[in-house]
Amino acid sequence: MQWFADFINDFNTKMPTPTWFGWFHIMWIVICIASCVLIYIFRKRISKRAIKITLLTTGILLLVLEIFKQLKYSLNYNDGNSYWVYQPFIFPFQFCSTPMYLMILAGILGKGKVYDSILCYLATFAFFGGTTVLIYPNEVFTTTIFINMHSMFWHSSMIVIGFLILATRSIDFKLKSAAKASIVFAVMICLALVMNISAHYIKPGVNFNMFYIGPYIPCNLVILSTIYTIVPWIVFFFIYFLGFALVSFVIILVAIGCKRLDDKIHKNNEIDLVEIIKKPL
Repeated sequence: MQWFADFINDFNTKMPTPTWFGWFHIMWIVICIASCVLIYIFRKRISKRAIKITLLTTGILLLVLEIFKQLKYSLNYNDGNSYWVYQPFIFPFQFCSTPMYLMILAGILGKGKVYDSILCYLATFAFFGGTTVLIYPNEVFTTTIFINMHSMFWHSSMIVIGFLILATRSIDFKLKSAAKASIVFAVMICLALVMNISAHYIKPGVNFNMFYIGPYIPCNLVILSTIYTIVPWIVFFFIYFLGFALVSFVIILVAIGCKRLDDKIHKNNEIDLVEIIKKPL
């Protein structure tokens, strides 16, 4: 298996740590924006089947990349010798990890209430998470090429998939869609909490804090880390949930506004076209 260890070791190729709005960061912003522009241009030609296939394909690709990431962090290589040491904190069930599982599930389901709720989640929660990291990626940038590419592709895909769902109007632009998304988020956050508590009792002191909401390890996310230190944990937990849920409602409200504006523009264009046709030569 030495060949496999050598192969995984190739993923440790280094590069200078990318900088905020440096060439690497700007490159991914351009790729992401260009992808969204193309989706918007061809939005009316994208079928439901194409969306389903895109979700499944993207989810599987993210899963493959995540497997390599797990191997990269766990398979250590030193002077020709390889050994396995798994680091619990890299377990793939953070907030930004959830789209991987949900894209695959949505791609398999294809229709139904669960499918619709997952799309609402991907169009709001996941879209917001990807946008946040793409705007300020300093926390995910490292000196390893593979990790930087993995992080940027991962979060860009969250934005593009979310935009695809919104641009094709694959969900209802109503506040109930935000509620559906929040239910999916509630399930994800509860699963993370159960994992955190279980890990603590199975192996006390282990560095395992999915969604950064565990009651035993302080949250280190911007803003939330301050809230964690000044309020009881249960209050922090509800603030965490309600804060993200609020973002989901805001995104849906913006989508509703954009839809009304788009419909109004198209309606006016149709009226103008009719007037031109009716005008005598």
